[in-house]
Amino acid sequence: MMNPKVVVAGLGAMGSSALYHLARRGTRVVGLDRFQPPHAMGSSHGDSRIIREAYYEHPLYVPLVRRAYELWDELARNWGKQVYRKTGGLMLGPPDGPLLTGCLASVREHGIPHKMLSATEVGNRWRGLTPPEGFVGLWEERAGMLFPERVVAAHLRLAAEAGAEVRTNTTLLGWSRSGEDLVLTTDRGDIRTRYLVLALGPWISQLLPSQARDFAVERQQFHWFDPASGYGDLGPDQYPVALWEHWPGGLFVTLPDAGNGVKIDIHHEGESADPDTVSRVTTPEEEAAVRVLLAKFFPGANGRLRASTVCLYTNTPDRHFVIDWHSADPGVLVLSPCSGHGFKFSSVVGEVAADLVLSGRSRFDLTPFSLTRF
Repeated sequence: MMNPKVVVAGLGAMGSSALYHLARRGTRVVGLDRFQPPHAMGSSHGDSRIIREAYYEHPLYVPLVRRAYELWDELARNWGKQVYRKTGGLMLGPPDGPLLTGCLASVREHGIPHKMLSATEVGNRWRGLTPPEGFVGLWEERAGMLFPERVVAAHLRLAAEAGAEVRTNTTLLGWSRSGEDLVLTTDRGDIRTRYLVLALGPWISQLLPSQARDFAVERQQFHWFDPASGYGDLGPDQYPVALWEHWPGGLFVTLPDAGNGVKIDIHHEGESADPDTVSRVTTPEEEAAVRVLLAKFFPGANGRLRASTVCLYTNTPDRHFVIDWHSADPGVLVLSPCSGHGFKFSSVVGEVAADLVLSGRSRFDLTPFSLTRF
């Protein structure tokens, strides 16, 4: 390829989507990744991820996730394989806790269809779920699962078919300005381009060292369990995705068995980490902590451990995204350190990136995602 107009660095959820949307619009674009995506080294793996609309984090995300649903459907049609499966979703916790009050704020502002359930109703409907007395559940019909490895593979394959060049095992080391162009330095030679999209996830601080404190990497674990003795199929036809507020402000997530067991993820309780040196092996102590939660809230899934892995969150101080041009170099777009809740949006974030690069604007208000707000 002659000098590309755009280089996308990092080909996980956000970067692969940006590459796809740019290539489908006829843009000369090259994608770089230090590994061989889809891979398990960053934040875009783990068999399944939740998508939901009654967004407790903030109502501003609802228009984005609605567009994301449309784009997931489009991606599945173009690829010919399923990337999203509707299961319905439960948000469970005290009625005055951050999870339920945040969900209801989004529901009321955007008119999201939902149903409120008591703890008893939840337990009666889904054997094996045991929310404590005093919990309530918000039921959302359209929630479900995305399949991250499939998503990244689909975006990359369709981007390549549309003319994108994918360079794996290639690390971006830095860039400099040369007139209207950027000269990118990689471990496999220089690339000259007009625009650079930085979608590096936990490695973003290495390219933006002056803002390293704004992108804190956190080590997370995923565990998968067989059903406990006496419980039957816990698959997506029978069980929903669920968010649980197990202490004030503390959440964990469960996803039904999509073939590898019921998945559980304790949300935002991991230690600080360096993506190059982090331990990628879970411990017996971490399994034990997860089993305490299963025994109390989801005993139906407290069976044999099937598998476990480590994932990395890249957290901003307010846990909202970053989608903004670099303040010192307007040719560099910083894309979405996602604070552990971004995968469901990756289809639309890639579209937004393409809009910004090619037209300078987006249909969405991106002010809350400014890089300079910190």
